[in-house]
Amino acid sequence: MIARGERIALAVAGLFAVAMPLALVLRGDRQAEAPRRQPGAPIAAPPAPALSSAYERTLFAAPAGLAAERAPQDAPALVGIVGRLDQDAVALVKTAEGSTRTLAVGASVDGWKLESLSIDAGYFTRGAQRVRVPLPTADGAAAAADEPPPAQ
Repeated sequence: MIARGERIALAVAGLFAVAMPLALVLRGDRQAEAPRRQPGAPIAAPPAPALSSAYERTLFAAPAGLAAERAPQDAPALVGIVGRLDQDAVALVKTAEGSTRTLAVGASVDGWKLESLSIDAGYFTRGAQRVRVPLPTADGAAAAADEPPPAQ
């Protein structure tokens, strides 16, 4: 047999199950209803951006805050990055004397410590200075920006 407390709980649940839908219908709240679309009508989607905008932007651009700053003349020039960035990547750098060395993250050359590597740059620190040294581009723009102008 069902206990008295269970009967009361069952009666309250049944009353709630019947009263709630009736209360919602009688309330007549039309604001909550979604606009109805006609059967067979296409669903409206937001317009897609023009494909030409994807071709106009650069694929691997420097972050906005770092694009304007230039590396100091004595910062090592990044020649390449070898390995997997998240595991065993090393940077190939050109020192001030013109020789090429490999640096693991945390190693130093000419007073500059290699802090981290990204897909297109190395981040070096010396004291309070932090610079982003980009990889040279195909046209040599990054390499030319890091080299001093020829003496006349």
